[in-house]
Amino acid sequence: MFVALQDAWTTVVPDRRDRHGPLPPLLLALTVVTGLVDAFSYLLLGHVFVANMTGNVVFSGFAIAGAAGFSLAASLAALGAFAVGALLGGRIAHRARAHRGRVLHLALVLETVLVLASYVVAQTAAAPYAGVVRYALIAFLGLGLGVQNAASRALAVPDLTTTVLTLTITGIASDSRAAGGNGGKPGRRVLSVAAMFLGALVGAVTVLHGSPALPLLFAGVLLVAATAAAFAMTRSDGSWTAPL
Repeated sequence: MFVALQDAWTTVVPDRRDRHGPLPPLLLALTVVTGLVDAFSYLLLGHVFVANMTGNVVFSGFAIAGAAGFSLAASLAALGAFAVGALLGGRIAHRARAHRGRVLHLALVLETVLVLASYVVAQTAAAPYAGVVRYALIAFLGLGLGVQNAASRALAVPDLTTTVLTLTITGIASDSRAAGGNGGKPGRRVLSVAAMFLGALVGAVTVLHGSPALPLLFAGVLLVAATAAAFAMTRSDGSWTAPL
């Protein structure tokens, strides 16, 4: 238990000598963003995710089979937007690869613009969102989260992918002492799961009991703060800034 708590603490307040420097807490914040936007998209855009693409592949199968409540067009739009966003994020990562802080900052600038644009669209239009508004929201959010995912992949901070938790949850169990493993980083992994859960919970509560666009506003505020922090990181010359 002590090791897990220590691991969680060093994720939130990283040691300056850590190979990944100040990146872990920012990626944790982006995991919350994922929960917020996926809660919004699933509950208000018709059973579609804009961050977790595995779900959209499965939903496409459901839609083709004729299951009610699923849209093949919406799932494919999300997949396409995410792929284009990942392409843009990849270009950013490759061009700024000499400084990991710069990679994150440039990616966050683009993602923040896209999420805030989504908030403006959602706030201006009336829910439930349909037609052009629905697909505009899917496109903006899919692009933004594709950029985020490409950046987190390039940064390669263990157990902080910001969008995919399947391997994280697997690692909690399979690397545990009970399974005969070395324990891994249980604190960081549990924090990652908790961050996604928190974002999804807050997003769902605000959609169901508040304003539909609030999850996007919360995500935008988190992204603005993360972008500002990442900008400060671009001035660092610490060892963590070097590409892996």
